[in-house]
Amino acid sequence: MASLAALAPLKPLAAFAQAKPFTASEMTTLKSIAEVVLPSTLSANDRDGVVERFADWFVNYRPGAERGHSYGDSRLSAPAPALNLTRYPAQIAALEKAAQDQGAASFAALPVAKRRSIVETALNDPQPINRLAARPTGTNIVGDLMGFFFASPQAYDLCYQAAIGRDDCRGLEGSEKAPTPLGRSAGVKEF
Repeated sequence: MASLAALAPLKPLAAFAQAKPFTASEMTTLKSIAEVVLPSTLSANDRDGVVERFADWFVNYRPGAERGHSYGDSRLSAPAPALNLTRYPAQIAALEKAAQDQGAASFAALPVAKRRSIVETALNDPQPINRLAARPTGTNIVGDLMGFFFASPQAYDLCYQAAIGRDDCRGLEGSEKAPTPLGRSAGVKEF
């Protein structure tokens, strides 16, 4: 059994620990959004995994962290900006209210077609989203979830139907071979 004194060096790490940014009911709503905006070829477990990784991204995000430099550029990129997530709860509440206005108990209880209509409205309010950011910005939760997925290695593999592993660090051995095709039953590799 470790003594408390032995755990003392871990105390500074507690400063970095953050709670999940979404409540359980908000996560349910996000999973219902994912069912509408993510590719239908993903299984329910794959979509839920995307939402979990989306939430974890915020837990692990560090404002002010150095971001290195762009490929071929010797200058460091600007530090990671602070995120303003204060818009998210109101946006989730608006989705829930729109579902209740249609007589449903919750957004998740609506059929997919009705959820899609509500999500399309959310993507155009207060102004249309015409570009998905590769990283969440805190501006529009639907657009941020979509951008998070579609910029991911998982989305690249799905798009090309091959195990590309875009962000994997691999050597030159075997690099002359085409990526392994994804089998019809193999699904999409989790990242």
